[in-house]
Amino acid sequence: MASNRPAPAAPSAPSQRDTETFGYGGHRTDEGPFQEWNPTAESIRPVRGRHRVTKQRGGGLARSSTVLGVGVIAAVGAGGMASAQTGKPPVSISVPDLPSVGSLISDDDTPEGSATPLSDLATASADTEQGTSGAGEALRARIMAQVEHQQEQIETKAAQDAAAAAEKAAKEAAAKAEKEAKAKAAEAKRKAEEEARKKAEAERLAALAKQYALPTSSYTITSTFGQAGAYWSSGYHTGLDFAAPTGTPIKAVHSGTITEAGWNGSYGYKTVLTLDDGTEIWYAHQSSIGVSVGQKVNTGDVIGRVGATGNVTGAHLHLEVHTGGSSNGIDPLAWLRGKGLNV
Repeated sequence: MASNRPAPAAPSAPSQRDTETFGYGGHRTDEGPFQEWNPTAESIRPVRGRHRVTKQRGGGLARSSTVLGVGVIAAVGAGGMASAQTGKPPVSISVPDLPSVGSLISDDDTPEGSATPLSDLATASADTEQGTSGAGEALRARIMAQVEHQQEQIETKAAQDAAAAAEKAAKEAAAKAEKEAKAKAAEAKRKAEEEARKKAEAERLAALAKQYALPTSSYTITSTFGQAGAYWSSGYHTGLDFAAPTGTPIKAVHSGTITEAGWNGSYGYKTVLTLDDGTEIWYAHQSSIGVSVGQKVNTGDVIGRVGATGNVTGAHLHLEVHTGGSSNGIDPLAWLRGKGLNV
């Protein structure tokens, strides 16, 4: 490392000032003569060993202490404002004694009566920070516990709702199945009853069929009951016409008594068979009559022959049914079918 060459010494001259004079313009012993200082590597080399900063008790220390105190007070005020804003309790801070702030510079000599060093203040701040962190963790743990508890309540409620819904669905399904089963049973019962009724009716009609017979055979139905037309004096047909060849046998539809037999105007030759229940069967337009009044006949007995007598357009049997002695007849077709006869 290069160094500057030393400057030549300046010439010295005796002072012309009065050394005994004190005051303005007087000579001071601490002044001159001066030499120009040119630093070299040797002159700026640090002295090896332990160095200390000289403690100052004067105005510099006071100014430093004052600045530090103001900073601490500002920090404490800021901490209080933060505590007030965040709602957290204020944290106590140990403030060092301002006269002993110089101890912060040197750790060897600490004057008596000095306050706690900033190292202790840092420890207290760390403890406070640790306590605050612990309180935060406790609050966090309590919040998480509440969240977990609420989540458990929600899950429990959801499970209960699901169980209730499942139970309701099961009950509804069971009720629906029971209703359908009852409906099927009722339908099966109804069908069974209908079948039984039909069977009973068929048996009854079969039994009646043995007791009743068709009035003639080899016939064709040409006019029905109630049919309108100019051929009939009443304006409508009052019976059932069985068209058949002249001479076709006419039979008693049921057992009874002959109450009329002979000519009857537009009806031609007419026979009236009165059944045991009082129902009258009229046979008209016969070519001949084979029974007499008062005669008892049985089902299927021949009582006359098909003809074309009276008001007719061709050979046929005009059959009328009168119930209860009424002059107005009923539909012979329905009556015959009601007796089990297939007309």
